[in-house]
Amino acid sequence: MRQLSAVDAQFLNFETSTNVANIAGLAILDGGLTRGDLLSLLARRLHAAAPLRQRLVAVPLGIDRPYWAEESRIDLDYHVRELALPAPGSDEQLGEQVARVHARRLDRRRPLWEMYLIHGLEGDRMALYTKVHHAAVDGITGADVLAALLDASPEPSELPHRPAAGQEERIGTREMLARGVARAVANPVNTVRFLAGAVPHLDEIPVVSQVPGAGLVSRLTRGLAHRLTGGTEVPALPRLVPPRTPFSGKVTGHRRFAFTALPLADVKQVKNAFGVTVNDVVMTVCAGALRQWLLKHDALPGRPLVAGVPFSLRTPGDQGGGNQVTIMITTLATQIADPVERLHAVRDAMKRIKDRSSLAPARWLQQVSDLMPAALTGLAARAAFALAAETPGPINLVISNVPGPQIPLYVCGARLLSYHPVSVITDASGGVNITVFSYDGSLDVGVVACREMVPDVWALADGLRDALTELKLIVEQQ
Repeated sequence: MRQLSAVDAQFLNFETSTNVANIAGLAILDGGLTRGDLLSLLARRLHAAAPLRQRLVAVPLGIDRPYWAEESRIDLDYHVRELALPAPGSDEQLGEQVARVHARRLDRRRPLWEMYLIHGLEGDRMALYTKVHHAAVDGITGADVLAALLDASPEPSELPHRPAAGQEERIGTREMLARGVARAVANPVNTVRFLAGAVPHLDEIPVVSQVPGAGLVSRLTRGLAHRLTGGTEVPALPRLVPPRTPFSGKVTGHRRFAFTALPLADVKQVKNAFGVTVNDVVMTVCAGALRQWLLKHDALPGRPLVAGVPFSLRTPGDQGGGNQVTIMITTLATQIADPVERLHAVRDAMKRIKDRSSLAPARWLQQVSDLMPAALTGLAARAAFALAAETPGPINLVISNVPGPQIPLYVCGARLLSYHPVSVITDASGGVNITVFSYDGSLDVGVVACREMVPDVWALADGLRDALTELKLIVEQQ
């Protein structure tokens, strides 16, 4: 049995009827696929997808974080579902159906995942929507779960069973309680250790970084440490104050979802012309789409939007489960009208956080989560989200870019045409999330939004294509 990390547990703790921690993927498929095919594939491949085999085991009295235990019998008939779109089966209808399913919380008495085979999509296409709780996977491990179901050719292959390292350790109630008590006793020591290391990095931590004086304290502490110990001086970060937007504040329990695809060749053309990175172009395209949407709604702030950008902390070859991510904050230059100037501003902002993250410890998210006794983390997480809902929040939205395979893939012989991420929105992170997944020469985008805040979410998806086209035309005219 593996215990959830403090970060994993936070994704359980903050969930309410409106803040739901499902992450998912929408695969668009070309070719026939039946539910029977899917059930047969899963039965043969579950050994390669650990998050699909595990269920939560709570610690009595909630005095410590839960554990993952192997489920001896997976009820695939429960987890794998099937539905059909009404004619004509448009992308908009598919997005609406995905939004409804995505907003539903998973049953914590079972392994935390569901899969939906969706028929009736126009153009003889099908869709496969798979959601897993964020406590079980991050963006990288979520892609690994997807990879366990995919093949590089239309003919499915057999994945070899790796020899088990040994029988799973079973932890009884008494042992769980003893470990929880020991962790609680050690917590004050951990708190002191964390504070000693955290003070120089207060300006990195959302919410904390907005407290007046946090940046000054960080700079003074880092400067003192630099003079005493030497080493490379860590650059300061500006104080980023998110402006209020129509998607700031408390989200509802209803979602909208839109998706689109951006040609990777066009993104690279812009990248090469301006000497920036693919991610710089992605962030700028998102900024352009958001600026267009805000102008349409007469709600463009004079200050730039502030985005949370997840970064993976996994080292090459790391096969560990759970969440190993941190989140950095950056500006999006949405207040700049000229697209090239906006690109340069985004590049500079991204370089600043990359320089900082390469020199400063990046695990503050885990450290902050470890700081509080497990029995209080649920209350603390919900209180923090309630407080964030009454303010503009620490960020306006989350933008994530996940690398993927650049070869065609198949599910039971059906070709994977595109794969669009479906991520999380919360009171604290804003009512919009834009996640990008690269696949086979395309950047497949999923845009999740609160239904009441952003009812026209497809306008944001259209804006992404418009913003890339605008940059591409500038390059071609040079």
